[in-house]
Amino acid sequence: MPARDLLIEQSLPVNLDAERFVLGGIMTDEAAFLAVGGKINEDDFSLEKHKIIFRRMSDLHDRSERIDRVTLANELMKHGELQSVDGLSYLVTLDDGLPQLYSLDSYITIVKEKALLRRIITVSQGLINRCISGTEDPTQIIGAAEEALIGLGDFQSKSSLANPAQIIDEFDGGINAFLDTSKRIKGISTGFLKLDEMTGGLREGELVILAARPAMGKTAFALNIAQHVATNPKNAKAVAVFSLEMSKESLLTRMLCAAARVDQQKFRAGYLNQDERTRLQESATDMYHAPLFIDDTAGVNLMDVHAKLRRLQAEHDLGLVILDYLQLMQGPKRENRVQEISGLSRGLKLMSKDLRVPFLVLSQLSRAPETRQGDHRPMLSDLRESGSIEQDADMVMFIFREEVYRPDKESLKGIAEILMAKQRNGPTGKVKLAFLNKFTKFENLALDASDEDGPFE
Repeated sequence: MPARDLLIEQSLPVNLDAERFVLGGIMTDEAAFLAVGGKINEDDFSLEKHKIIFRRMSDLHDRSERIDRVTLANELMKHGELQSVDGLSYLVTLDDGLPQLYSLDSYITIVKEKALLRRIITVSQGLINRCISGTEDPTQIIGAAEEALIGLGDFQSKSSLANPAQIIDEFDGGINAFLDTSKRIKGISTGFLKLDEMTGGLREGELVILAARPAMGKTAFALNIAQHVATNPKNAKAVAVFSLEMSKESLLTRMLCAAARVDQQKFRAGYLNQDERTRLQESATDMYHAPLFIDDTAGVNLMDVHAKLRRLQAEHDLGLVILDYLQLMQGPKRENRVQEISGLSRGLKLMSKDLRVPFLVLSQLSRAPETRQGDHRPMLSDLRESGSIEQDADMVMFIFREEVYRPDKESLKGIAEILMAKQRNGPTGKVKLAFLNKFTKFENLALDASDEDGPFE
């Protein structure tokens, strides 16, 4: 073993007393295993004999048998492991020095923290060795680093179970505030009234997938939401937009034209009248100081996004993250693209939870809706390279404009449907919106008094 590896192995963070006291606490009171078993596993122990002891304690518990020195020693003997844990004499010493009033939760926390530090060191050393060997492409090593660090974040984010009393006591304001709906955290408004009514807004920690076939307007819809959040006079919040397809100048131009209701084609051609120029100037003035941040770096990866959002969140009240779009993002190297996309969706979900910010992630659909006979509305199975996208997402929305498939029908022009195909905490259904094609802008559609379906179907 190289000297560097040996040095790291010899100095790994451990707290043997905490490990021993966790095991000793179970020996003293077998009911304590219920508290320990839900928070810790055998891999959290540093010594192999501690791992073996905990594993056999788990076996006894699973069979609803008593856990004490005698039964544990017998269980170890059955598996030929008693000598490997230094015999009965070591089992007797597990509770040596254990205070009469001990804090099992504190010992568990210490063991978990040391285990996490060892995992970080192990992952880092593995990456260092791969870099030194120089046999792999750097992008492959970066992909492995992303995957490993995301896994560590997932490990760290696993929290203990909480009973109703703990949840209410930890809620800011106690039980009265918990039951007061006016004081509960509300989601970020999208600016689309019926959609907000259906979803309650975009909530912190949620991964929202917005998918559509090309030319349906998914980028326009996302930008409309971004503009509303960043310029909302009642509660403006910072918005980060990662565009892997369009330049930041093009995105800003689209938002300005949409806000000013100016035909983008006329703007690009330079044929604007004075009224249109004035409206554009007013829109630019309104947007100038808006907390809207656009990144058009090509091939951005999870580590890039996380680092940039961390810095942005430290300086601004970050309310929404938009990524356009998922299939263009670089993911950890896997055997196939489906697995890469699955890794990306999982990473983005963990990132949204860590930052406590909603992520609106755009995604492509397969060609299935176009080949489907009759109804071309997309379904969850149409998500391109879906993998775990549907599983990780808290919401999945589709944009559908039937006028694309039936351009001859006048009554369909300018009508768009937002199809809520999945929502963990609310209903599914559809919301109708107006789509102004020449402005690439979605707007609330006035509800006809004769519409018996209500605000959404």
